[in-house]
Amino acid sequence: MPPLTISESACDALWQKTNPAPQLIDPADPLDRLFRIPPELGRGFYRKIEWQAGFDMTIEDYRLHQDLTRQIPEHHHPIQMGFLLQGCNRYRGIEAVRSGMNWFCGTGLASGGLYEESATQQILRVEIHVAPCIYESMVMTGGEVPPDLAHLFRSLEESYFYRYGVVTPEMQLALRQLLGCPYQGLTKRMYLESKILELLALMTEQEKSGLSSLPLPFDEVDRIHAARKILIQRINHPPSLMELARLVGVNDNALKRGFRQVFGTTVFGYLHDYRLEQARQLLASGELKVAEVATAIGFESRSYFSIAFRKKFGMNPKDYQIQCRKSA
Repeated sequence: MPPLTISESACDALWQKTNPAPQLIDPADPLDRLFRIPPELGRGFYRKIEWQAGFDMTIEDYRLHQDLTRQIPEHHHPIQMGFLLQGCNRYRGIEAVRSGMNWFCGTGLASGGLYEESATQQILRVEIHVAPCIYESMVMTGGEVPPDLAHLFRSLEESYFYRYGVVTPEMQLALRQLLGCPYQGLTKRMYLESKILELLALMTEQEKSGLSSLPLPFDEVDRIHAARKILIQRINHPPSLMELARLVGVNDNALKRGFRQVFGTTVFGYLHDYRLEQARQLLASGELKVAEVATAIGFESRSYFSIAFRKKFGMNPKDYQIQCRKSA
């Protein structure tokens, strides 16, 4: 389909038409709301969770029907931190933001411009928005903002600060835990707030140290994602590192380096975690016995599977399955 260009006001009107009454994810939490993407644009959702005024998080998970360009008007910018876990976008014609990248924006004036999103991949994005006064209170030392963070606080007439960086392994872990939050109600809000504060701390430290490292070239990111797809397709009999590198057209060193940069872990570390997550879902369904689950995800030894599962999830596979049956 040809690309679609739409104004921000027209886009907002579509969202309001699709979501006259946003869905509550958690009946006990009126500030955790889910908005469906307009069917004219794609499929998926936008989830917004608010805490105190001026402090919220959004999770966006959707796929567009066609490439989309939105015309963003001039606006005043809050403190914002974002993480793109899947997909690709471009703002004001600058280099594309790709999977595995983060961004840190300060206060000031955003001049607006064209915001382009690609329909070639699912988009999974997490953003944290913080009012300047709240973030300032977090970072102040001795009543002053540290000099290495002062550039984040600009007047409403000045152009806002922004930079792009790489999602580190520590950020990857916090984001996985945030997206997989198993709680509801007050416990959920406390858990999510702890993960948001962890991400704020990691991003602040990255900003202070200047270690935001440049991301991989776009074509290399595509090859790393292709390698991940092959691993998942061949979960029971995965290729060797050398074979996987050959299949996606990179050398083994580039594959190892790129996998850690994009996914925050090693090639086979990712496969190991993916297998265990699949095992967790199969056990929760209750359709297979523990030994059958171990075989289905590629573990030859049931005892090794049990050890690995307990290390990751804190209980034996059988105990987890029983717990799921009781809570069903």
